[in-house]
Amino acid sequence: MDVKNMRKEMEEELTANILPFWMNRMTDEANGGFYGRITGTGILMPETEKGAVLNARILWTFSAAYRLLKKEEYLSAATRAKRYVIDHFYDREFGGVYWSLDCEGRPLDTKKQIYAIGFAIYGLSEYHRATGDAEALEYAVRLFEDIEKHSFDSVKNGYCEALTRQWGEIADMRLSDKDENERKTMNTHLHILEPYTNLYRVWKDDRLKKQLRNLIELFTDRILNPETGHLELFFDDNWRSKYRIVSYGHDIEASWLIHEAALILADKTLLEKVEPLVEFIAAAAGEGLTPDGAMIYETFPDRQKTDTDRHWWVQAENVVGHVNLYQHFEDEVALQKAFRCWDFIKRHLIDKKNGEWHWSVRADGTVNTEDDKAGFWKCPYHNGRMCMEIMERFS
Repeated sequence: MDVKNMRKEMEEELTANILPFWMNRMTDEANGGFYGRITGTGILMPETEKGAVLNARILWTFSAAYRLLKKEEYLSAATRAKRYVIDHFYDREFGGVYWSLDCEGRPLDTKKQIYAIGFAIYGLSEYHRATGDAEALEYAVRLFEDIEKHSFDSVKNGYCEALTRQWGEIADMRLSDKDENERKTMNTHLHILEPYTNLYRVWKDDRLKKQLRNLIELFTDRILNPETGHLELFFDDNWRSKYRIVSYGHDIEASWLIHEAALILADKTLLEKVEPLVEFIAAAAGEGLTPDGAMIYETFPDRQKTDTDRHWWVQAENVVGHVNLYQHFEDEVALQKAFRCWDFIKRHLIDKKNGEWHWSVRADGTVNTEDDKAGFWKCPYHNGRMCMEIMERFS
């Protein structure tokens, strides 16, 4: 395997498998936008709720694909997603985006999960980047203002997790059932950092620049455990971490997203601080690598409990994170790790019969078809982005 071959294979994977699946199987002609779910065995569930995260990630993926490949069908899918996000998910009365809609596009869960608003900014800013569309940028900026006004903690720093529709305090702030109910989380900060980076590419605003820099420093100074190299996941208001959980996929994903943010800011002093930490975090993530090239999910050091399943998104981020080390730090060993993980993906995760990727491969090597093929959390963004990152980095 060499870089040229991997790039060619990934472009093929993107254009012949991932994107066609979402265009052909998930487009909701009856109610607009995209369906909410296809099961792991390939059954369409047209009545399922529609999630903000899924729709914003579809918007990002097809916008990025159009920017790279200029195919009209990608623009058409991106525009469909843009319209749906603006016309249905955006809360005209209070700002922000709803967490979910029913299958016909009516607000279902109206809470303001900051993570979802971040993804809406990511998708809208990418659509603007790909097309120059003014409306997409206008809404991306509005959502940035919403996050800064309602979620940013100007006293203790950082961003709170979730609020009610009217931006009031909410009892259950969790992103999903498996999360801890805390005010500040690594995951939400990572997915504010990521859209702010993308928004700054197209909107060179001074306050955005300041807040993006602040986010990078929150990672280096608060979220990163300086002893282990892992990111802490859940914090109280005062940035105390009370849980020992290691998420290998988030570590490797954060390593390159933090680096990308610092590169976009192009601040030499900041880069000098960040770059050694990028390598440190990626090395810590490497503790989750298995002999077959894959990366396991997470571990709970205090409980001697480890989830050794190989999830689709973790493998995608594993490839990008290690390619980033090769590209910027001339780490040849990291490139071999990326190749081996890509090989694992091809052998075990890509569904060559029904399209897209399986959710995960279990510890015993069996394919997980119980979890979604497409759904609230199963989107084309991690695997689509992996393909496009490799295409762009080695164009």
